[in-house]
Amino acid sequence: MMKTKVHVERPRKKRSRKTGMAPGSLLLIGEVKTEKTSLHLIDYGPKGVIEKELGGFEELSTYQRQHEILWVNLYGLQDVELLQAVCEFFGLHPLAIEDVLNTDQRPKIDDYGDLLYIDMHLHRLDNLNMIYSDQISMALGKNFVLSVQERPSGTLEPVRQRLRAGHSLLREHGSDFLVYSLLDAIVDSHFAIVERLDEECDRLEDDILEGTPTETQKQLHQIKRETAKLRRHFWPLRELLSTLQHSANPLLGKETQPYLRDVLDHVIHLAESLEDLREIIVSLQEVYFSKISHRLNLELRALTVVTTTFMPAALIAGIFGMNFKSMPWIEDSAGFGLAMGLMVTIALVMLIAFWRRRMV
Repeated sequence: MMKTKVHVERPRKKRSRKTGMAPGSLLLIGEVKTEKTSLHLIDYGPKGVIEKELGGFEELSTYQRQHEILWVNLYGLQDVELLQAVCEFFGLHPLAIEDVLNTDQRPKIDDYGDLLYIDMHLHRLDNLNMIYSDQISMALGKNFVLSVQERPSGTLEPVRQRLRAGHSLLREHGSDFLVYSLLDAIVDSHFAIVERLDEECDRLEDDILEGTPTETQKQLHQIKRETAKLRRHFWPLRELLSTLQHSANPLLGKETQPYLRDVLDHVIHLAESLEDLREIIVSLQEVYFSKISHRLNLELRALTVVTTTFMPAALIAGIFGMNFKSMPWIEDSAGFGLAMGLMVTIALVMLIAFWRRRMV
């Protein structure tokens, strides 16, 4: 099915705006993706869970914890003062707060001793097969997790549902297991994107084999570009998870290490799938250009046959069109018929020769 041609203007992230500013300076690099900044709190433990929307920083700072683990999720980056207050409340380093506002970061992990800071991205695929990314930052501390998203997303909803469940493994473990669960949910959400891109490649393969629509090459190039974007994200993500898995920081319990290794396996699988997808796209482009070249050759062959067939007729007509009085058949009443017969005979002989050579 052909897709409507739509031009989408991609937002530009201007890192140059921070040139000359002191380290730790807070400036949002990227587009504003929500109307307002909001806070969501989940206070949980083996005995229960409390979920609450917070009206502002004051409500967070005066909240009395009822259970063992506190998870605060902040949506939206445009309220820099609120974001700074929340991050400082949880003890984030100024450089980590600066990284939260820089949405052009590659996946990374910073170990500040009493706190682990993680940067990565959520991705979504729209109906035009364009991938959009939202940064998510996580701070893991003793008995708390702070996560900051550019805008609300349903990707983390399964984690919240497991917390609401009466008896879940998540509620029995510490804050490090919550970070694992968030990482797992984010990584697993990419399987649907990769499968969608793979299905789109299958559809384009059918289009190429059945014909050569004018939009096929453009769609192949777009999928190749979006696949490359995901590949650029997953290679540093492997390094992040490997570092996290082998970290000696006491915030990460030994019980969580096998689960982190499982997430790393998923990332490796996705990276390999994207590499396979890239090779498929390259192969499809080669087939596409081969089909185009073959069709052009057929058209040139047809033009060659037509031109060659009528060339003798044009030569005969040119000879008899010269202004010489003493020429054979000029004064003969049967001259026209003889000339036409000669033209048709030569044309038929040439067509038979082309047919035997399988050129027509």
